[in-house]
Parts: sequence; structure tokens; C-alpha cells
Amino acid sequence: MLASGTFSDKTFFITGAGTGIGKAFALRAAALGAKVALGGRRADALQETFTEISDSGGEALICPVDIRNPDEVDKTIEHIVAQSGHIDVLINNAAGNFVARAEDISPRGWNAVINTVLNGTAYCTLAAGRHMLKRGSGKVLSISAAYAWHGGPGTVHSAAAKAGVIAMSKTLAVEWGPRNVQVNCLCPGFVDTPQSRTALWPTTEGQQHILRSIPAGRFGTIEETIETGLFLCSPAADYINGEVLVIDGGQWLNKGSFVLPEPGRRYDKV
Repeated sequence: MLASGTFSDKTFFITGAGTGIGKAFALRAAALGAKVALGGRRADALQETFTEISDSGGEALICPVDIRNPDEVDKTIEHIVAQSGHIDVLINNAAGNFVARAEDISPRGWNAVINTVLNGTAYCTLAAGRHMLKRGSGKVLSISAAYAWHGGPGTVHSAAAKAGVIAMSKTLAVEWGPRNVQVNCLCPGFVDTPQSRTALWPTTEGQQHILRSIPAGRFGTIEETIETGLFLCSPAADYINGEVLVIDGGQWLNKGSFVLPEPGRRYDKV
């Protein structure tokens, strides 16, 4: 567990901070002393996260933003810097996905995923990175997925986007590392959340099928996922750069295989 006050005097910008893992990142970072800028498209969800942080004595900013729009991203980053003076950590958590057979994916569907996962992550990383480089320090953590390199049925659009995020992160790690900005990726496996129980394993049969592919024999927890990710954002990880850390109980070693659901079924990655 990270020590209390680990992120005192640090400002975080977290995308997709209204729900799921993004919200959990925000709550935990604030508990560890960070001022957290909450990014996302749903102002009502961001307000809920803001209220929880405020009620616990933490500091947060609500930053409604569509990360697919580079102008909005630039304005949001400028707003955060104006309010806080700096951005120390960016967590690219926002994502969009749906499972579909490759031949059934339209250009619109393809672009919907690419524009959020790859382009949105790039816009946020480059905009925040410019400020980090001027300051001479910073950390970027992007959430990716192991199927970016081992593949998986129904994920051609998402795998392409996630692979792009990994390639971008490694390239920036080399380019920005000499200027004291570290760029890493975290690849969570199946995390047990209310959303995932509904969207990813709504039946006992589906749940057991996924569990059989995980050597650890269980799903991940939000707590261990968040703590691992925040470690990469902490001073203890200053010498970690360009890393892709997988936290999935060893599932990717088993190729993370699962049965492709019926055509057209959609879900949001959690």
C-alpha cells in the first residue's frame, strides 16, 4: 500500500473519472493527497466523484471534456494549469469498446473506438506532456489491454487502438525520459465490478469460462488494480519508464481466450 501523503502537492488529471476504474483512481489519488482534475463527458457522474472526494476532505476539479476533440482537451489542460499551477500526473483511463466480428464493424464503429482510445489518449498525453516538459517532471499512465499483442476475437478495432497506445507510450518514454517525464502503461485483466458482472459475465456459464482462462482462478479487484497503477505514478517508480505492466492473474500467458458473443453485442470496457 502506498503511504499516506504520497501525492501531496501533486495534481492529477484522470479521464473517465466519473465511473468504474477511473473513479476509483480519482478517489484513491485524492486520499493520498493529490488534487484531482476529473475528466469525462458526463458532468453528473463527475459531480458524484467530486462530492465523494470533497466529503472525504480531498481536493478536486470537475472538468467536462470530450477527449476526442483536441480543442476541448487543450482548453481543459490550460484550465487545470491555471487552477493548480501544474499537472504532475495524467492517467488516460477513458475508453470505448464493443465486441463484434471484424466483418460486421462499420467505418463509423471503427472510428468511434479509435477516436476515443487512441486519438483521445494522444491528445491528452501531448497536451499535458507539454506542461510536464516545461516543468521538468511528470508521469503519464495509460490503460491498455493485453489483447493488444496476443489478439482476441471480436476486438480488432480495440486491439489496434490499444496497440497504438502502447507504441506511442514506448516512443514517448524514449523521447521524454531524458527530460524527466516517465510514460508507462497498465494492462488490467478482468476486474470484478458491478458493471463487468452485468456486461462481461452475465451468466454463471460465462463467468466460469473466463475464470478457467485465468491461472490465478479469480477476477482482479479494483483495489489491487488501482494500487498497482498508482505505484507507477509515484516517486517510487521514477526509474520505471516505457513499461507495460500486466495485472491479470497470468491470463495473457493463457492467451486470454474467450468465446465470441453473439454478433452485435456491445459493452464498455471496465
